[in-house]
Amino acid sequence: MRQLTFVRPGLVEWREAASPVLASAGAAIVRPIVLGRCDLDVGYVRGLAPMAAGEPIGHEMIGEVVEIGDGVRQVLPGQRVIVPSQISCGDCRNCKRGFTGRCQSVPFAASYGMGRPGNYGCAAADLVAVPFADAMLVPLPMNADPVELIGAADMAADSWRAVAPQLAERPGASVLVMGGLASVIGLYAAGLAVALGAGRVDYADDDPARLAQAAAYGANPIALPGELPMLYEIVVDACGTPDTLIQAIRATEPEGLLTSVTIHLGATTPVPMLEMYHKGIALRTGRANVRTNIPPTLDCCHAHGFRPDLIETRLYTFDDAPAAWMDGALRTAASRA
Repeated sequence: MRQLTFVRPGLVEWREAASPVLASAGAAIVRPIVLGRCDLDVGYVRGLAPMAAGEPIGHEMIGEVVEIGDGVRQVLPGQRVIVPSQISCGDCRNCKRGFTGRCQSVPFAASYGMGRPGNYGCAAADLVAVPFADAMLVPLPMNADPVELIGAADMAADSWRAVAPQLAERPGASVLVMGGLASVIGLYAAGLAVALGAGRVDYADDDPARLAQAAAYGANPIALPGELPMLYEIVVDACGTPDTLIQAIRATEPEGLLTSVTIHLGATTPVPMLEMYHKGIALRTGRANVRTNIPPTLDCCHAHGFRPDLIETRLYTFDDAPAAWMDGALRTAASRA
C-alpha cells in the first residue's frame, strides 16, 4: 500500500507502507476518494513548519468505507464519509465537551499526517484505518460531490470556529480577517462570515490573488500594508506574523473577540497585553476541534450557500498527489472520484 511521505522541504513522494487492518470492533477501513492539501501541508513542504523526514503527510480527506468492525453502528461499507484529521474517541471528557482535537484516549493531539505521536499514518494513502469509526466518521450528504466539498473536511471546519460561534453570540457583527500564511483558512473564514450574515466583512492582505478571492466571497478587500478603516467586533488572524497579530489586536474593538487560526512558530510572540487589558479583548488560539465543527460547516453549505469550491482548486489524479502537494496554486486536490 502507498502513503504520501514527506522526504524534505520541496519533496514528497509515495512510499510503501503496511496495509491497515481492523484493530478493534469499533474501527473501520476507508479508501480515500479525494485528498485536499491543507494550508498546514503547504507550511511543511515549503519548510515553514517543522516535519521530520519520512513522516506520512496529508490529513484532509473524503473517502469510502470498505470494511467495518463488528461494533460499528453508524456507517456501512460503501458509504462515503468525511474522515476528520484528528483522532477522537467520542467518549472521554474532552470529546464529550466537543474538544475532539484533544482526545484523552490517544496520545496528545494525535492526528493523521502531521507528525504527531500515535502512529496513525496519514489520510493520503491507498487505505486509512479509522480507530473510532462511530465517533469520527461524518457521512457525506446524499448526492454531494466530494471534490466540491473537500474543503469542508478540514480547512473550512477550522475556519468555522473563528467566526460562527462569535456571530451566533453577536448577530450582524463586523468581521475582519487578516489573511496570509493560513491562506485558504482565512478566505474560508471570510466566506463563512458573509454566509452567516455578518454586518460587514473586511479581508486585509498583501496578496492580490487572495484579495480577489475574498471579494468573490462577498468580503471587502483591503490591500496591505496600510491602515484599517475601523475597529471590529470579530477579528481573525490568519497571517502568522507577529506584526500582523499586533495589528489585528489593535483593530479589535473593546470587548471584541480575536481568534488566531495560524501557528506562530516562535518560542514566544510579543503582544500588547496592557492594551488588550484595557480594551477587554478575548484572544483565542490553538488547533480547531475539527470533528465537532464539520457538521455545522456542512449545514452552512446547505442552508446558507457557503461554497468551499469557490476557491479555484487545481485538481490532480490520485496517483499524482505528490505533484498536487508541491504545486504553487492557492488550493490543490487529488481525486479518483
